[in-house]
Order: sequence, then structure tokens, then C-alpha cells
Amino acid sequence: MDFKEIIKKNQNNVKSIIRLITKEENEDLEQEVYIRAWKNSKKYSEQGNFKSWIGTIAKNISKDYIKSAYRRNLENSTSDDTVINTIKDKKETPELKLIKNERQTQIINAINSLKPKFKEVILLCEIQGYSYEDCAQKLKCPIGTVKSRIYNAKKELAEKLDNLIKERMD
Repeated sequence: MDFKEIIKKNQNNVKSIIRLITKEENEDLEQEVYIRAWKNSKKYSEQGNFKSWIGTIAKNISKDYIKSAYRRNLENSTSDDTVINTIKDKKETPELKLIKNERQTQIINAINSLKPKFKEVILLCEIQGYSYEDCAQKLKCPIGTVKSRIYNAKKELAEKLDNLIKERMD
């Protein structure tokens, strides 16, 4: 592998990936991509597409850079607002507990009052976290049917829980 040739052939691709992910020109990251490619060249199998392989390296290095830059910014920002926003009020008054329980009861009752087909998709997708695809497989119906039922169930729930929604906005 002639790395001068590799750099020439892949330079534009690598620069584009880095710019796309980091939103900046970064020659240090470009160098890191080529260094990592050189170090791992023995791991590269000739069967795959080299451009994709070096592109993956560029993506991973760019993502790592973004993560580390994000962490540095978080560590360096200790303004009063940041500190205040990270402190959570651990005290929950009896009144707040009661309000919370009443809301939960209203939501549960609203879900239970839905038509069975609407209720099952809400429980599967929104409560249990199934994807629409998984829900469709589980219910043995088309994904469009799941989406339609979710839409109609949410619409019905919004009508039934209108008072809670208005309270939240006040």
C-alpha cells in the first residue's frame, strides 16, 4: 500500500466527511485518519471497498472529536445557571404527589377506555417502546395500520385528556 497514493485518492472524501460531521476544516483530524488507516492497514481485507473503510475511520474519528469537544465544553462551563439547572429538587410535597397520582390515574383511565385495537398499539409502542415495525409483526398487520392506529389513538387520548393538556400550558 502506497500511502501517498491513498491520501491523494481519498483526501477529498475524508475532508468532506470531517467537514460534514464537525462543521469545520480540521487537518489534525485528517492526519489522524491516515495514521489510523496506516496502523490498521493489516486489518483491512482486500475484499471490501477501501474508500468505505477509510470513510468509516474518518466518521469515527470525527464523532470522537465531537464527543470530546462537547465534554470539554461541559467541563469548562460552570456558570451559576448551569449549576442551578443541574440541581434537582429532591423534595416532593404531599400535594405534588397527589396531583401526580391523579394525573397518572386519568391517563391510565383514558388509555383503558380506548378501543382495544388502539389500546394495544399505544401500550406496545408508547408504553413498552416497541418500534412500529416490531409492533406490526407482533400484531400481524401492516405497518401502515399500526401508524394509523397510533395516530387515531393519540387523537382520541388528546380529546380525553384535554383538561390535563390545558393545565400543563397554564
